[in-house]
Amino acid sequence: MKKDEPPLDFPDTLEGFEYAFNEKGQLRHIKTGEPFVFNYREDLHRWNQKRYEALGEIITKYVYELLEKDCNLKKVSIPVDATESEPKSFIFMSEDALTNPQKLMVLIHGSGVVRAGQWARRLIINEDLDSGTQIPFIKRAVAENGSPEEHAIYVWDHFIAQAAAENVFFVAHSYGGLAFVELMIQREADVKNKVTAVALTDSVHNVWHQEAGKTIREWMRENCCNWVSSSEPLDTSVESMLPDCPRVSAGTDRHELTSWKSFPSIFKFFTEASEAKTSSLKPAVTRRSHRIKHEEL
Repeated sequence: MKKDEPPLDFPDTLEGFEYAFNEKGQLRHIKTGEPFVFNYREDLHRWNQKRYEALGEIITKYVYELLEKDCNLKKVSIPVDATESEPKSFIFMSEDALTNPQKLMVLIHGSGVVRAGQWARRLIINEDLDSGTQIPFIKRAVAENGSPEEHAIYVWDHFIAQAAAENVFFVAHSYGGLAFVELMIQREADVKNKVTAVALTDSVHNVWHQEAGKTIREWMRENCCNWVSSSEPLDTSVESMLPDCPRVSAGTDRHELTSWKSFPSIFKFFTEASEAKTSSLKPAVTRRSHRIKHEEL
């Protein structure tokens, strides 16, 4: 502790911090109505950072509560057969996730401090719940064991693969895109058989480094789209040197905002892909006039 630095003792509730989320999902000070202030104490960066992290942990618990109460999701511990001494993690899923015969959507967040239900903690604190959490995706759709890659494979084997849905959709942000590609490498035939479309948002996957085979790359070109950070208008084609899926602008140059800003386009993409599958046509992304022709690169 630096000289004159206050103790690192912080409240354990939003009310203790004197903050609350308003009707727009924005975090505001209870008394002043002002947004969150990081530099609460001048020249005490370490203390301010610890205060921010403490608030972040409260935000995480708050989002978990929203997932269960507002989105009606249930918290499921994994591994499902873990002993008392084994490390455990958990996922959230709807009651009908494994029995709904129509559709199943899987959301994979990025790495770092974000947890289940979040795209970016910074957005939740500084912007609003809609842009920073996965809740809009969940509401629209519903109307850590080991590495993230192992986690995705485990959830696939024990949950998604058993689901009755004819149409499974993935939304994978940042490192989540890499986890999805690894899932395809490990479960290629099963993924191709069950997944209708994949929306990536500023994904950091790399088909060369991950050694994704030709058949995987071809499938991704037809069934995936990556909305990337760019100053171009939403859905504008963005050039790529990788021969995998088309890349289009998310309509923002902020990495953490890409999922939220591309929200309407993603569901349009899913709808078109589902309709194309029903009519035995290729997903609509292959018919877009701005599709990147990878074979020309």
